[in-house]
Amino acid sequence: MQITRHPPVRHTLEPSNHPYLTGPWTPLHEEVDVAELPVIAGEIPADIDGIYLRNTENQVHQPLGRHHPFDGDAMIHQVNISGGKASYRNRFVRTHCFEAEQIAGRSLWGGLMDPWGTSLRPGFGAHGGLKDTGSTDIIVHAGIAYATLYQCGEAWMLDPVTLANKGKAPWVPLDGISAHPKVDEETGELMFFNYSKFAPFMHYGVADREGRLVHYVPVPLPGPRLPHDMAVTKNWSILNDMPLFWDPDLLDSNIHAARLHEGLPTRFALIPRRGQPEEIRWFEASPTYVLHWTNAWEEGDEVVLEGYHQAKPMPDPLAEMGRYSHMMAYVDEHSFQSRLHRWRFNLATGETREERLSERIVEFGMINPRYAMQKSRYVWSTTTRPGWFLFNGYVRHDTETGEEQVYRLPEGVYASESPMIPRKGAPASSSGAVDQQRLSEDDGYLVTFLIDENSGTSECAILDAADIAKGPICRLALPHKICSGTHSVWVEHDRLRADAALHMQSRTHA
Repeated sequence: MQITRHPPVRHTLEPSNHPYLTGPWTPLHEEVDVAELPVIAGEIPADIDGIYLRNTENQVHQPLGRHHPFDGDAMIHQVNISGGKASYRNRFVRTHCFEAEQIAGRSLWGGLMDPWGTSLRPGFGAHGGLKDTGSTDIIVHAGIAYATLYQCGEAWMLDPVTLANKGKAPWVPLDGISAHPKVDEETGELMFFNYSKFAPFMHYGVADREGRLVHYVPVPLPGPRLPHDMAVTKNWSILNDMPLFWDPDLLDSNIHAARLHEGLPTRFALIPRRGQPEEIRWFEASPTYVLHWTNAWEEGDEVVLEGYHQAKPMPDPLAEMGRYSHMMAYVDEHSFQSRLHRWRFNLATGETREERLSERIVEFGMINPRYAMQKSRYVWSTTTRPGWFLFNGYVRHDTETGEEQVYRLPEGVYASESPMIPRKGAPASSSGAVDQQRLSEDDGYLVTFLIDENSGTSECAILDAADIAKGPICRLALPHKICSGTHSVWVEHDRLRADAALHMQSRTHA
């Protein structure tokens, strides 16, 4: 494996026994390029032609206080697959905070679990005291990759092919942009939201394919809330007001303690794609908290939404974890008990119906992207090691029959969020509808990174999406062991070429 190494970043992290600074969460500090990854087993399917991007958490400097797994600096890992071969590169996201700490040679901001005042400089996000790491989500919109922070940051741009940093997005408003903006590939629009501790507490916006903010309106809430994700259909954007949010009394003392507020329902705000506040349709549902949605679509008078309903949004501390007992519970799916769920909002009657789609503890799901905003049948979820934020397998849900197919990784091996790559040969029609006669919805692949604690190595693995139970059909060696993290995205080369052509056309007409 021929590796090109780049100048090392300045780091001051000391040896630790912290559960999220060791093992599969050991931060990585080197940046490299590999022109061709060696194949360990199987072969790369010839009909895969695109780029896998994964955002990971990599603490660079010794924390000022306690450390939370979501405090680390963003590092994007990329595998570029085409013609039966794959290359690899990784880069830190050089946010303003990252660069400031490189100059200072130390941490300047406290973390999610630290008291107000820990940070040495004013902070960012809805919290107001955090570092904008950009280490939560990664999406691609109009040919640009965006790394975003869960509590609202500035959105950091990279070239999805070279991973060259391109600075912060110029169109992002003052209150920032939350993780999990949604992209409509047909219209080229990007829908987003943000939230803060100041009235109206939430905003919703749209950026067009030219990277211009074309719509931005308030979504008034009763007080500060902690939404994490949104969903979109062809005509509606779906936001939420859930009963897990900061304790208002403690918040007056700058103590950010999330509490489940008994007696409050979950509320969903359905706003037209470019709608005004007075056009919002509010729907109530059972109290819960949801980290991630998988899909949403319109069906007659109903808007259908699927995601992961938490049975215990405020979990009991994991006593065996000692000083980390609260933190470990709040990132453990088996503690907050997330399960695949469906909500139906009737636009004619204003009623909400709910149904459980699976009894398994799962999260971080993916669908066939050609079925986004359309009725979909299959969801590929991850399972986790009890007590930990570590993916140890997959479940393929058939939401029509209830059938579930399971693949469990070997002990000590952990996965990444894994996009579904549709097999070539079933292009969408001009209306966006999928030609289901030519190719089934589950015909394609899952792509992932694996961290093997037994060997101290990492791999890129490809699975057959229709038959995950047989495990990886191809394994590629990575040049170093990566650190775990949160989200990922797959983008087709065809999509990038189309985006480049549109940008060229726009510059020609300008």
